[in-house]
Amino acid sequence: GSGSLKLKEAEFATYEGESIASSFGTTQVPQEFEVSQNYPNPFNPMTQINLNLPSYGAWKLTVINIAGQVVKSFEGESPAGVVSVQWNGNNDAGQPVASGVYFYRAEFADQKQTKKMIMLK
Repeated sequence: GSGSLKLKEAEFATYEGESIASSFGTTQVPQEFEVSQNYPNPFNPMTQINLNLPSYGAWKLTVINIAGQVVKSFEGESPAGVVSVQWNGNNDAGQPVASGVYFYRAEFADQKQTKKMIMLK
């Protein structure tokens, strides 16, 4: 036939019939939208930001400088789980940004969260 199978449960035993403890790795689905603090912070030149998505949907991450100007934008659609976004310290034109304080704003569905990060050169 065709199609796919997904193993949900299994029990293991020794030759003598004694149960053997086992478990399956499970993926934890976040219960609510949350944005993690970037790591490392301060950074130079690479940092990572995780978005916890409770369901499938479109998301957007915008990096903003202290003057309120958009420096870099990321967006996509992802299933429920953790989305990791890496920023290499370049703006949308591919040029390196200056040292300083930056903010990042994440949007998912009708929710928004903003956090601060520091670029040190």
